[in-house]
Amino acid sequence: MLKQHLQQKLLQKLSPQQIQFIKLLQVPTVALDTRIKEELEDNPALEDPSLMTADEPKSEYDDLNEDNDDYNQDSGDDMGSDEFNVEDYLQDDNTNDYSTSYNNGDDDEDKKETPIAIESTFFESLQEQLDLVPLSDTDFIVGKQIIGSLDDDGYLRRPITSMIDDLAFSQNVMVEEEDVLEMLKVIQSFDPPGIAARDLQECLSLQLKRKDTNNPIIKKAIAIVEHHLDEFTRKHYDKLEKSVGLTSEELKEVVAEILRLNPKPGDSNQVTTKQLQIIPDFHISNNDGTLILTLNSKNAPELRVSRSYMDMFEHYDKASQKDKKMKEAVQFVKQKLDSAKWFIDAIKQRQQTLLKTMNAIMQYQYEYFLTADERKMRPMILKDIADKIGMDISTVSRVANSKYVQTEFGTFLLKSFFSEAIQTETGEEVSNKEVKKILEDCIGNEDKRRPLADEKLTEILKERGYNIARRTVAKYREQMNIPVARLRKEL
Repeated sequence: MLKQHLQQKLLQKLSPQQIQFIKLLQVPTVALDTRIKEELEDNPALEDPSLMTADEPKSEYDDLNEDNDDYNQDSGDDMGSDEFNVEDYLQDDNTNDYSTSYNNGDDDEDKKETPIAIESTFFESLQEQLDLVPLSDTDFIVGKQIIGSLDDDGYLRRPITSMIDDLAFSQNVMVEEEDVLEMLKVIQSFDPPGIAARDLQECLSLQLKRKDTNNPIIKKAIAIVEHHLDEFTRKHYDKLEKSVGLTSEELKEVVAEILRLNPKPGDSNQVTTKQLQIIPDFHISNNDGTLILTLNSKNAPELRVSRSYMDMFEHYDKASQKDKKMKEAVQFVKQKLDSAKWFIDAIKQRQQTLLKTMNAIMQYQYEYFLTADERKMRPMILKDIADKIGMDISTVSRVANSKYVQTEFGTFLLKSFFSEAIQTETGEEVSNKEVKKILEDCIGNEDKRRPLADEKLTEILKERGYNIARRTVAKYREQMNIPVARLRKEL
C-alpha cells in the first residue's frame, strides 16, 4: 500500500565556488603549479602575466561599433535578464590586496630549497649492465622482463610462471622455467649486490657470497643466514652459538658482518618520488627571537582576467542591438570570465586560509619553533586551531594533512605539530610528544646489553611525574618504530 507524506530535511549544499576552493586547499604546493596550468589551458579568459613574453596585442575589437551590420541583424531579440556589467570583471592586477607573509617578513623568493640531485634509478643501472652482457636475443628479452618485474626495493616477488606467461602472450617468446632461472642468476650477479633476490634470506646470502668466502666468519654468517635466519632476527644468540658452534667473540663478528648488509638493495641507488616532491608551503625564520612566517611564493601566482576578453565584453555591453550568434558568443565569454574570476578568488582565499592557519599554529607552538625542543611542544588538537581562527575543523585538517613548513631545524608536515594531552601528577597538561622524547632519550642512553623493558620505562616515567600505563608506553614505542627490549639487545 502506497502512502503519501511530507518530510522536511535540512540539507547543506556547497556552491561550485566552495567546492573549487576546497579542492585547491587540499592541493600541495608541488601540484598547485600543474593545477594552475591546467586552468590556464582550459580557460582563455585567465592569464598569468609572468608567462607573457611580449606586450599584449592590440584588441581586435577596437573597430567594432554599434553600426556594424552583424549587430543590426535580428534586432527584435530582447536580451532581458542577460544584460551584464563589465565592471564586475575589472580588477587591479597587482596582489597588494592579500599578503603572503606575517610580521612583514622578507619575500620568500630569497628562500632557497635544498636541490636534490637526479640520479639514474637502479632499473636504468641494471639495464645498462644487461646491455654489456653477450646474450642471445631470447635471453636478452628474458633479462629485460626480469628487471622490469623487480620491486622498488630490488626484490623479485613475481612468480616465475607469471613472467613466462607474459613473455609468451605479449612478446611471443617461448621459454622454460630453467631458462628464466638461468637469466635470474645473471641479473643477481649485477650491482648492487643482493639485487633480484626473491626473499630476504636470498638477498643477504647473495651479498655474503660476494665477499671472501674463505674467511671463516663469512662462512658462518652464510650458514646463519641460510639455516638460522629466524633465530638471528629474534636475537636468540644462545641458540646460535650452540647450533653453529660459535664463541661469543665470533658471534659478535658474525652479527656485525650481517648487520652491514643491505636488506633493500634497490634503495641504494634510488631517488624516491617522495624526496623529489616535498616542497615547503611555508617558511618560518627566527629574527633575534621573533618568528617570521612567509608563504612560499609558488602559492601566490599573479593571475588576472584577460584584458582582451574584458574588452570583448565591454564592446558587447555598449552595443544596442545583438543578434542570436552574438548573444551566444557573449554568453560563452561571460561563462569564461566568471570561471576566471572564481578561480582567482579561490586562489586568494586559499592563500589567506593557509597563512591564517599556519600563523595560528606558529603562535600556539611559539616556544617550540624558537628552540626545536620537543619538550616545549604544547598539546594541540585540530579543534584548538579551528576555534582560534574561526574555521571548521575539516578546513584545518585539509591544511594540516597536506602542507609542509620549512624551519631552521628541518622541514615538517603540519600534522606532526598536533598531539594529545597527558596530565602529570601535578595536574599540568603536557604533549605526548614530550613523553615520547623522554622515552627516546631513555632508550638511546640504555645499556644495549641490558635494554630497558616497557615495565622499567613505565617506572622511569612515573618517577618523573608521568602516570602512564605500560600499554601506553608500548604504544608510543611502537609509534616511534622502536622494537621491544629483546630485539634491542646487543652483544
